[in-house]
Amino acid sequence: MPRPGSLKDPDIAELFSRHDPEKIFEDLREIGHGSFGAVYYARCNLTKEIVAIKKMSYVGKQSEEKWQDILKEIKFLKQLEHPNTIEYKGCYKREHTAWLVMEYCVGSASDIIEVHKRPLREEEIAAICEGVVCGLSYLHSLGRIHRDIKAGNILLTENGTVKLADFGSASIKCPANSFVGTPYWMAPEVILAMDEGQYDGKVDVWSLGITCIELAERKPPYFNMNAMSALYHIAQNDSPTLQYVLQAPEWTDTFRYFVEACLQKNPADRPSSTKLLSHPFITRPRSPNVLVDLIQRTKAAVRDLDNLNYRKMKKILMVDADNESAIGDSEETAEERSGGDSSKSNSATSEHSAAGASSQSSSSGSLRRRPHAQVNANHHGQAAAPAQYSHLNHQHSAHSAVPARARKSWLFSCCCFVRRESESPLAGAHDDYVNKDALRDYANRDSLCDDYGDDYANRDAIREARDRDRERERERDRERERPPSDYREYVNAPAWHDADDNRNTQRRQTARSISNNVSAAMSLVSEHGANNFATIRTTSIVTKQQKEHNQMHEQMSGYKRMRREHQAALVKLEERCKADVDAHKAQLDREYEALLQQLSRDLERLQTKHLQELERKQKQNAAAEKKLIKDITARQEQDRKAFETQRKREYKANKERWKKELSMDDATPKRQRDATLQSQKDNLKQAEAAEEMRLVRSQREYLELELRRFRRRRMLALHHKEQELLREELNKRQNQLEQAHAMLLRHHEKTQELEYRQQKGVHALREEQLSNQHGTELANQRDYMQRAEHELRKKHALQLKQQPKSLKQKEMQIRKQFRETCKIQTRQYKALKAQILQMTAKEHQKEVIKTLKDEKRRKLVLLGEQYDQSITEMLQKQTVRLDESQMMECQQLKMQLEHELDMLTAYQSKSKMQAEAQRNRERRELEERVAVRRALLEQKMESECAQFVAERAERTRLLHERHERELEHFDNESARLGFSAMAIAEGSREGYGEEEQSLSGSMLSLAHSNSSASFAAGSL
Repeated sequence: MPRPGSLKDPDIAELFSRHDPEKIFEDLREIGHGSFGAVYYARCNLTKEIVAIKKMSYVGKQSEEKWQDILKEIKFLKQLEHPNTIEYKGCYKREHTAWLVMEYCVGSASDIIEVHKRPLREEEIAAICEGVVCGLSYLHSLGRIHRDIKAGNILLTENGTVKLADFGSASIKCPANSFVGTPYWMAPEVILAMDEGQYDGKVDVWSLGITCIELAERKPPYFNMNAMSALYHIAQNDSPTLQYVLQAPEWTDTFRYFVEACLQKNPADRPSSTKLLSHPFITRPRSPNVLVDLIQRTKAAVRDLDNLNYRKMKKILMVDADNESAIGDSEETAEERSGGDSSKSNSATSEHSAAGASSQSSSSGSLRRRPHAQVNANHHGQAAAPAQYSHLNHQHSAHSAVPARARKSWLFSCCCFVRRESESPLAGAHDDYVNKDALRDYANRDSLCDDYGDDYANRDAIREARDRDRERERERDRERERPPSDYREYVNAPAWHDADDNRNTQRRQTARSISNNVSAAMSLVSEHGANNFATIRTTSIVTKQQKEHNQMHEQMSGYKRMRREHQAALVKLEERCKADVDAHKAQLDREYEALLQQLSRDLERLQTKHLQELERKQKQNAAAEKKLIKDITARQEQDRKAFETQRKREYKANKERWKKELSMDDATPKRQRDATLQSQKDNLKQAEAAEEMRLVRSQREYLELELRRFRRRRMLALHHKEQELLREELNKRQNQLEQAHAMLLRHHEKTQELEYRQQKGVHALREEQLSNQHGTELANQRDYMQRAEHELRKKHALQLKQQPKSLKQKEMQIRKQFRETCKIQTRQYKALKAQILQMTAKEHQKEVIKTLKDEKRRKLVLLGEQYDQSITEMLQKQTVRLDESQMMECQQLKMQLEHELDMLTAYQSKSKMQAEAQRNRERRELEERVAVRRALLEQKMESECAQFVAERAERTRLLHERHERELEHFDNESARLGFSAMAIAEGSREGYGEEEQSLSGSMLSLAHSNSSASFAAGSL
């Protein structure tokens, strides 16, 4: 496998451009963050087009997996062509980072609810949902699954077009079974994918329903829980529904039914994305400019935030140098208070994120435009600095460790840097929909007194500080009327006048030290002011998104990685089992095929042997027939020769006898005697000829009869041999069939054993993985519990740390009252003393004065004790109240954590029961499959046996019928030739038909029989 980042494969190389992206794109500014890395705003030098660049690094651990994910996302995005999906522009590779270039959008639906701090209107949600459903319908028609639908991945363009983005979690196959997505938006079947099987595109419909609740309530269900806890709540509890929100109007039934349809727990009851296109919530009429108006209102709200933050930072810059240490403490406190509760997904807003946004936004602090300058209605979002100023955007989280003077310079330069000349510092006439109360809360949350601490508030009791504050307010009022052209003069001029020369000198040095940063920032603002950087995302959103991702990554990365590893191990085991099964099946098939081939060869050899035997038998029959004919012919020839010799001898004897008889008859004349002798000779020759003819005919008939007998016997013997050979062949085939069936049964046993062993291994792996998963879930839950308790302890410690300040303030108020009371009593004492001295004689005045002094001292001591007691009671009361509230919070947190732990334990127990039930079900299914396969095998064996029996009977029947036909034909032919069936059927007297007997012996006995039968004694 090639190393990650290699472009040797032409299919991979064609995905990336060969050019250097750093030369093609400029003005990169981070606008988003996620597990992949970051997304940047950029401008193309070639086309001057504004694009978004997603930088994805594939170095470090699991680089191969990261590289494959990058290739998958590029291929996925390159194939998409739809108005509601993000447009692909190209891809580049530099060093170990892939640059995925896409079209630029002003922000996401999550940014809108983050800015407004209130839910969206129903018609706005409907417009967003329409674009999302159209995009999902297109994806699902291609067999794709997005798997990470949420408000943070629903982008909006300047003209109000909805775009689906972030296809890093998308699946190119449907159905799928991976544990992928953001926890709060996951469908139940995704959470249970590894346990209960696969899922399809309807998981995106569930995520859309959760997104609707997010847009309607500013956060998804279970968002106040730990991400791990949310997973098993989603899988175990009923489907969430829309809740009543105080700030939002009552939702219509159409919207509620739409959300209810999307959040059906059973995927089969959940509508598809194509079906949702015809839902009344999507199709009902609404204004075509609803999203455009929403984007404009969001930009207006961001401008208001800029103005408020600008004024706030100006206040910070006007603080007296004596308060710098107090500023550092208050900022550190505000930072801890504002940044401690963001542990959620990058798509939802946190109740505590306003302070962080106000202090981290690079859109904060706007420069006022020139009086006659053209006003740009579009909000250009955050104007991030280039490399030399990039560190200014994210220093708020650590600036408490910076010295006070440096912090002051940073705040001032940041304030000046982030303003754009195209913006107005004053709030314009916006729609009533802009949540100005939220903006005021946003600005007042870290108000000046909070930032400076109670020491600053206590300056109200000091006249000198009050005068100085009034002077600052007048200076700030003058600053609000100052145009931007005078801003540099204002920065370089002394900020305020004070009687302390050292303090004035220090302020002038501070102003000069930051003037360089201000100048550089102003030049950058003028350079980037017209580059069309339109966005509704502030730097606070980007920073908060990165922080939330890091915290989410800590919670879920290990768990997701474990689930992916479990799934990969399970898939690997299943693939190995499948490979083993395939190899086992191939081996069994080869073994069975080898057996069949061996049996076929054996059967062919047997059939060849049988044919050879039949041919040999026929040749033997032919040879025997020839030899029989030859022997019979030879014997008959000998018989004819013997007959000829005997005939000649008898003829000679008869001739001599006749001559002798005629010679004895002298009375008969010689001529007559010769005639009589000649007549007797002729009669004898005729009788001999007739006898010879009878002998020849008798021999011929005998030969033909014996041949017919021989042939019939040989035919019967051949038939018997064919039957024996057929029985042998059928018995051989039966044995082969039994061997094949025995092998099939043995293969079945081996396959059954392999399947049981593999299932046992898979079940053991699943059980081990489930145990590890439950252990990880419990460990994560305990970590979450410890973290929550630690955060609560930090919060309580912070309250205890801040309590002395508030107590000191109240104590100072009580002491102030005590001093005023003392002054009143002193005045009363003086008046009483003057009155008594007027009425007292002069010689007694010294004693009266002493008495009055003692009385005054006693009353003041009593008054002091009363005030001390009041202070002590106040301290005790506040401490007890704080202890009670903290104890109540501890108890509530403990009960909540115990409830979540009980829910997790119950869910894990249910999961174990379900897993055990699934394993038992799979065992039963395997047993049923094995039983069915065994039954099918036995049925096949029985069928083959029955087929063999039928074939055996059929072949035997056909052979018998053929034999009967041949025998009948032979008998008919014999009858036609004049042979008697009985004569042919009876056995031969010589026994020549047996192969074991000698043919010559048979012929000898036949010759003797033939001779005796042919020549009876005295035949002549």
